[in-house]
Amino acid sequence: MQPIFKQKIKLHPSTIKHHSTNDLVRLIGDLPQESEGLHVYISKNEFNEIPVSYPFRTDNHTFLLILKGEIHIQLNLIHYVLGANEMVVIKPHTVMHILKMSTDLKLVGFSFSNEFILQNNFKKTDYDALNFFTASNIPKLKLSKEERVANLSLAKLLAKNNKTTEIALPFRKEIIRHGFITLMYHLAAIFRTTHPNLEAEFSRQEDLTLRFLAILNLNFKKERTVQFYADELAVTTGHLSKVLKDVSGKTASQLIEDAVIMEARLLLENPSMTIAQVADELQFSDQSFFGKYFKKQTGFSPSKYKNIA
Repeated sequence: MQPIFKQKIKLHPSTIKHHSTNDLVRLIGDLPQESEGLHVYISKNEFNEIPVSYPFRTDNHTFLLILKGEIHIQLNLIHYVLGANEMVVIKPHTVMHILKMSTDLKLVGFSFSNEFILQNNFKKTDYDALNFFTASNIPKLKLSKEERVANLSLAKLLAKNNKTTEIALPFRKEIIRHGFITLMYHLAAIFRTTHPNLEAEFSRQEDLTLRFLAILNLNFKKERTVQFYADELAVTTGHLSKVLKDVSGKTASQLIEDAVIMEARLLLENPSMTIAQVADELQFSDQSFFGKYFKKQTGFSPSKYKNIA
């Protein structure tokens, strides 16, 4: 029997947001947990709808492990399909968009901040185990039945001890700290065994797309022509756009526009920034040119967007 999917049909132009962990906890209907900077979510019931149906960013490291069902997500414009026993790592500031999910979806979500790492005084060897969270190319991972059981058991241990309660459990902080690093070592071992050379796991098209996105992330504020990125990647503009269209569903020019507009929206949502300051930050020649560019892409003038964001 094919899974039934919940799907977001149309996005409103003002829906790109930056969410804290507390925002996401509230949106998925979970309760805050004890440790600042650490949250473990284990879904108990099937989702009635997509909890966050628009693109968003978060400052935390996150991994998602699918226990049942299927989810389609876009991470920095690359489409992933995750099924049972598959997981993916999501780095801070990644733009995540849940495209659709089956109604029988059950998952484990594990999120932690850089501050949590610093506050717990982890050793150098512990940081080495966390390297897979910051590698440039992280593919989705298929877990065996035994790995899934171990992963879920560790997540449950952490979730139980991280629950907010008036009862002061003995060695609670120690259990959380050591449970966390044990889970990280467990995941690091799986990644290193399955993907000893992460770069080799990607097709040429995916590799070109990832290199394009990396260059785009560094240069979109000042470079908005497809020719610049094609030259940097030593390919033709036609080849670049075709590959990007095949992998992400969008051409090079569309992805460049998306990056600029996404950043513009986030900056305009900052009440302390004026429209002129946003235009200057994005290196437009003047506020008027920025206004025309933004309205062409979104249908809103910057001032109107600032009022409704």
